[in-house]
Amino acid sequence: MNRRSLALSLRVIASLTALLFSGCLAAFPDNDPLPVQQACLITTEGAIPVTLEMAKSPQQRSRGLMEREYLAPDAGMLFVYRDQRRADHGFWMYRTLIPLDIAYLDHDGIIRAIRQMPPCPQAQGRDCPTYPAGVPFYRALEMNHGFFESRGIEEGDRLSLEPSDCR
Repeated sequence: MNRRSLALSLRVIASLTALLFSGCLAAFPDNDPLPVQQACLITTEGAIPVTLEMAKSPQQRSRGLMEREYLAPDAGMLFVYRDQRRADHGFWMYRTLIPLDIAYLDHDGIIRAIRQMPPCPQAQGRDCPTYPAGVPFYRALEMNHGFFESRGIEEGDRLSLEPSDCR
């Protein structure tokens, strides 16, 4: 093989390797940080401030809080849907390491249901239970286990994304 053929072969191999590698990167989940928003939960006792990561795209919602080892005490993730989800739509805890509580919210941010979700240690997602809302919803709010109960937050309370409500 002459030098020109060898150089051409190496360029082709390098190009194919780069193409293959870029395809592999596309298979990894999106780990970019999500937008964060200050919000509050409005109860009869007042406003409880929270810091929320906003999961709006299908990829962001699919990733959720998977593989997190820690969630700050007043932090959570808000799953936002454009269209109403059915009552049988639920969440699961596959590859989620911390216990969570989830509040299902209507279009106005009113909490319609709260569920507890322990981590699922199973190796396969199909072996993890789902936690259906039991009510139609537009948003779902995941917080650390015990967050809602310890602060007296219950069905009928409201999540507000308006800073003026959170004073």
